[in-house]
Amino acid sequence: MATVLAFHAHPDDEALLTGGTLARLADEGHRVVLVVASDGHMDAAPENGEPPRLRELRTSAAILGVDRVVHLGYADSGHGPLFYPDPPDRTRFARADTEEAAERLAAILREEDAAMLLTYDANGGYGHRDHIKVHEVGRRAAELAKTPRVLEAAIPRDTVERLLRLVRLLRIPLRHDPAELSTRFSPRSAITHRYDVRHYARQKQAALAAHHSQVNGTGRMNPVMRRVIRLPAPLFGLLLGREWYIDASPSRPAQR
Repeated sequence: MATVLAFHAHPDDEALLTGGTLARLADEGHRVVLVVASDGHMDAAPENGEPPRLRELRTSAAILGVDRVVHLGYADSGHGPLFYPDPPDRTRFARADTEEAAERLAAILREEDAAMLLTYDANGGYGHRDHIKVHEVGRRAAELAKTPRVLEAAIPRDTVERLLRLVRLLRIPLRHDPAELSTRFSPRSAITHRYDVRHYARQKQAALAAHHSQVNGTGRMNPVMRRVIRLPAPLFGLLLGREWYIDASPSRPAQR
């Protein structure tokens, strides 16, 4: 059995992008470690106790069978044209020094003797600045720790187009710019691994539901989250029951 470390940008990303994979790995007996770069909060962290989104993350992780959860120590960078100043107690992840952040992650990879790192593709999925930073930091950390296997979570663009059609069919409200698909996510040709995780759909759905602040918030994705966690498990599996990766292992030739 091996140790697999999954590196994510914010609480809830672990369930959306890799929830089925993590549940499957844990079910197969592997040790699963989850590292999140940001605590998901835009302002100063609470003085007493853990930030709410990190508590939700631990609940989600327990549902998925994760053995250890680590916050790398950064703040959420936000999404959109405005890039707010750092809160007084920590640096926004997108502003972090890449080498310093990679050293923090590499230390955990070494400590865990991780056989594989799960991170993000070069586009950071839909282009969030923190997701792109996860790609940069994850790649460098794997180099520093000499981690033998690196898989980058990705979603094929044509799959996103089909999902958007299904979302419209289900009358789930979602604001998006169709033109963005040409520069976001990954081309089908780049995908090297596709996993059917419908067997773990209930766990993935429950892990998403654990993120109460996201489900009940007012952001553009919150209405989608509310509808998705209420879907019957078979329909949820149809919508989010596959997960994709790009093999970026050091021994594998680079994608052209």
